[in-house]
Parts: sequence; C-alpha cells; structure tokens
Amino acid sequence: MISVIVYSRTDCEPCQQIIETLSQLKTEISFDLVTIDIEGKKELLQKHGREIPVVKIGPYTLQGLIDEKKLRMTIMAAIDREKQLLELDDKHFKRRIEQGRNFTKIDKISLWLSKYYIWLITFFLALYVGLPFLAPVFARNGAMLPAKVIYTIYKPLCHQLAFRSWFLFGEQPFYPRAIAGIDGVLSYEDITGQSEIDTRQARNFIGNDQVGYKVALCERDTAIYASMLLFTLVFIISGRRLKSLPWYIWLIIGLIPIGLDGTSQLASLGLNLPAWIPIRESTPLLRTITGTLFGLTTAWYLFPLIEESMHETKVMLLEKIEYQQSKSSNLVSK
Repeated sequence: MISVIVYSRTDCEPCQQIIETLSQLKTEISFDLVTIDIEGKKELLQKHGREIPVVKIGPYTLQGLIDEKKLRMTIMAAIDREKQLLELDDKHFKRRIEQGRNFTKIDKISLWLSKYYIWLITFFLALYVGLPFLAPVFARNGAMLPAKVIYTIYKPLCHQLAFRSWFLFGEQPFYPRAIAGIDGVLSYEDITGQSEIDTRQARNFIGNDQVGYKVALCERDTAIYASMLLFTLVFIISGRRLKSLPWYIWLIIGLIPIGLDGTSQLASLGLNLPAWIPIRESTPLLRTITGTLFGLTTAWYLFPLIEESMHETKVMLLEKIEYQQSKSSNLVSK
C-alpha cells in the first residue's frame, strides 16, 4: 500500500488543511497516511523547514501550494506505478519497499557512523601520525622489540629512507644527503660513512644513541597526515560548516607542488633514467611545505564532501525512524 507522509509544524494552518484533505481522500482511495511533526528536530527542520508543508507520496514529493486535485493525481500515479512494478515482479523494487519500512541493524550502524565518522577519522589520523613517533621513543629506551614492530608495520606504507626522515634524541632532527646542499649540518653520508647511497640500507637504518632514532614515517608523509589531522580539528571546531575546496585549487596548490618536488628526486636514487634528467635532492623544509599543502588541501576538498554525504544519510535514516514512530502512533490511536 502507498504511504503518504506529511511533514508539518505546530500552528501550520496549510499543513492542517492538507491533512484534512488527505483524510477525506482516504475514504475514496486506499493509502497509509502518516504525519511527521518536525518541530524541534534539527535535521528535519533544516531540510523541510522552509518548504512546509511537504508531502511525500511514494517516489513523488509535493511542497508549497498543494490542492486536492494535485494530491489525488499524485496518489493515483504512485499507486499505478507500484502496481506495475509489482506485476513485473521487480525484486529490486520489493527490496526497496521492505528496506524503507524496517529500521535494520545496518541502518543503526549507518546512523552511528553518520554522526561520529569525523571522530573516527580524527582518531585514526592521530594514531597513524602518533605511532611512528613512539618507535624512536622505544628505541631510545632500549625497547627494541616494540620499536621494530612499529617500523615493520609502516614499511609497506612509507619508504622510511633515513636521509628523508626526522630523527629524535640526536644531534640533529634530520640528516639529509650531501647533494641536498644544506650547509652547517651533518649529512647522511657523514653519519654512515657511505659515499654511495644504498636505499635498502637507508630504509633499514633506524639510528643510534649519538645521531638519534628515526621516526617511522618520512618527513613528507608526516607533514601530509599531521596537516590532515589539523584540518579535522579545525573542521570540527567550525561545526563542519566549511565548504569543499574547488578541485582546481587542490590541483594547483596541493597536487602539483608535491608532484614536482617528489618526482624531481627520482634521478638521485640511482634509477635508470635518461642522462638529461638532473640529479636533485629535496630538503626537509620543502618536503614539509609540499606535504602540508597536499594534506590540507586534500582534507579540505574531501571532508566537506564526506560530511555532505553523511548528513544526507543521517537525515534519510532519521526520517525513517520518524516514519515508523508516527505510523506506530497512528496504529495505536486507532
């Protein structure tokens, strides 16, 4: 049977008129009439408040000035549509009807995620950025087993090259390659005694008490995920009202700088590239700047879009809850 849902507010005279009209039509046409008062319901007020009264009839939505003729025609169209689909034995249609009438366990999980997803993202970003800093803390205090576990976990996720990573508890916070051209600091070659770079050895080098111990994420990845974490906090403080960054801003400010800075270093790793490609090594400052720009713009582009999608899911599920509660109340009152 077709459900006709009326979204109304207290002291809304047009709403009461439509409900009375629909009650009269029920004597001629068979349908379920459900009224939902959106007063005091924040999400439903945001969605329907300006258009009240709103009437949902099967797949159709009416709002504003609605007369009896329009209601009758729309109800009959919805009934005919449902009848045709049922005669065709449309399993997808039947499943959708069933899902619309029942609030399932999956719906409960979806509703919870739609409310708290940003806190989950914040937690996992904090965990993802924080754990790599525990590795040098463990190593410094002689707890090599948990330190190595962390380094091992992050190896598939980051190159962990020592000359592109931060160090804690040592003489310097970083040990760049000599070709990076940073004056006044010890280079990676200085602390290892290597004249030629062995990338495999650089990945496995975690440091010692003199030079310090390597963070399990490289400088650029640390900047990316730390800036994403920072944006989630700003996004939460803003009430999740920030609009999504235009894609071309993300491309120009976020993607292109990190792409140029990262790919221009490939020749310095001894790869078989054409001889005309210059050998270049970036610096910790450039990696941090480009990583931060990429992390911030990516989060600014994605999180508002996720919020929009999650908000739509939350409103849809809250409408389903209100529908079931209102329908149950109607049945009890009968």
